[in-house]
Amino acid sequence: MMDIHEILKKLPHRYPILLVDRVLSLEKDKSIQALKNVSINEPYFVGHFPNRPVMPGVLMLEAMAQAAALLSFASAGKPLDDNTIYYFAGIDAARFKRPVEPGDQLILDVELLRQKSGIYKFKGVARVADAVACEAELMCTMRTIV
Repeated sequence: MMDIHEILKKLPHRYPILLVDRVLSLEKDKSIQALKNVSINEPYFVGHFPNRPVMPGVLMLEAMAQAAALLSFASAGKPLDDNTIYYFAGIDAARFKRPVEPGDQLILDVELLRQKSGIYKFKGVARVADAVACEAELMCTMRTIV
């Protein structure tokens, strides 16, 4: 549905913090499914952990937030510009169920629960194959900066 070239037009993130490689499906105002290919070449694997590389949980949450941002921008019908920024406003009920290792494909399922006054609340689940790796409720806000 959206390849890396489209994602780069919509998100301000760049290497090494861009954590969405492809959007598999997107339904405005409802949900998004995105993909993160986890490679041994990720810079965080050098220190997390040298003998058993594992994707940091906070980066799984960030990947879900980036997918949520893509859903929000698509739902709002707003193009990315230098004056619009998307921030975390809260994380609730975060749970980590299995490690994510090099070679895994992390599937990010994010559902919009509600949106009011520029505050968005999402339910996110990150899976490897059919196994849940991480889940959380995310609150994000879109702000115009000057």
